[in-house]
Amino acid sequence: MKQDMIVILDLGSEENAALAREIRAMGVYSEIHPHDITKEELAKLPNVKGIILNGGPNHIVDGVRIDVSEEIYGCGIPMLAVCHEPAVCERKLAVWPEDKTDVLADFIFNVCGSQKNWNMENFIEDQVALLREQIGDRKVLLALSGGVDSSVVAALLIKAVGKQLVCVHVNHGLMRKGESESVVQVFKNELDANLIYVDASERFLTKLEGVDDPEAKRKIIGAEFIRVFEEEARKLEGIDFLGQGTIYPDIIESGTKTAKVVKSHHNVGGLPEDLAFELVEPLKMLFKDEVRACGKALGLPDDMVYRQPFPGPGLGVRCLGAITRERLEAVRESDAILREEFAKAGLAGKVWQYFTIVPDFKSVGVKGNARCFEYPVIIRAVNTIDAMTASVEQIPWDVMLKITDRIINEVKNVNRVCYDLTPKPCGTIEWE
Repeated sequence: MKQDMIVILDLGSEENAALAREIRAMGVYSEIHPHDITKEELAKLPNVKGIILNGGPNHIVDGVRIDVSEEIYGCGIPMLAVCHEPAVCERKLAVWPEDKTDVLADFIFNVCGSQKNWNMENFIEDQVALLREQIGDRKVLLALSGGVDSSVVAALLIKAVGKQLVCVHVNHGLMRKGESESVVQVFKNELDANLIYVDASERFLTKLEGVDDPEAKRKIIGAEFIRVFEEEARKLEGIDFLGQGTIYPDIIESGTKTAKVVKSHHNVGGLPEDLAFELVEPLKMLFKDEVRACGKALGLPDDMVYRQPFPGPGLGVRCLGAITRERLEAVRESDAILREEFAKAGLAGKVWQYFTIVPDFKSVGVKGNARCFEYPVIIRAVNTIDAMTASVEQIPWDVMLKITDRIINEVKNVNRVCYDLTPKPCGTIEWE
């Protein structure tokens, strides 16, 4: 392996992600793992040079204060414990200093002997080697949404195992306007990938009828995705693996042993318990900006790398409440207008994510000198680095007025446009 690694064990801290990024900023790769990692699991991680026990306020789980096992304490790897009083190791700090730089540098470089070898070229080389070791001569099925996460995974897998990769794009009826057509064009026609296109729109929409809870939607969509992949795998031979574009914010928001669920991502909390595949998730420890850097290093085109983030459940979590055909179409058409006008105004590359939402309530308006009772469209536009926090973009007023005019005049069953001014936290990026 090209990269040294510092392992962060989660013992109740709310700052694990920030710590991991701080270590990576110093040129050393880091990963976050649960406190109850076994000695065998730790041994499988490549080039572990040091372990940080990162304690914090969430150290009580099921009424018991958590700690690592005796065998982890005795593994012989240099260890630093912070905010974790029960730690049985030589280096302990009651709290992190306000500036962690000196403490981290001393531990990482002087104590652990780590090298500054974290970069995307080395990450890609390491992941390709790990993928080849995991998959061998067998085949892997990739859930290809067309978003940057799954697209980068596809590029990594093509580099690692070539034609052993079979990409499956499932149109669940909740895609953006023209999205599925774009996926087919890029991956099948331009990249010559083994691509299977499945139109399962009616199947998904039938399953979702009457379901208004967003968590229930995510779990239904996640489970149904797996059922479709299983059906496609049975048509082929030797499919033992399921590739996914899981990234670290997906894992955090889906809930960990020390953190409560924010929302279950379909590829994490939405997976069925009887999953028949072994998962392949080479990006699961990366953040969104790092995924994009990986895509650039792999040579993917900018329009793919910087494609608007799009959740796996698609418009299903942007059509609030129980999904109806008319509101789903209102979301799809208003989103297309928003994206078109942002592109015209030069905002497409400036704003990290922007989309529309249609809630399940109506308000009184006036159209054609007559009363109307129709839905509002809510616009969301945010900037972020890693999707863990986000700020609201200040859209020029003339652009907002043009978008509003087009939506209320071109989109059926809509009579109002609103703009969400809530940062993350306390709002999430998506509206659920």
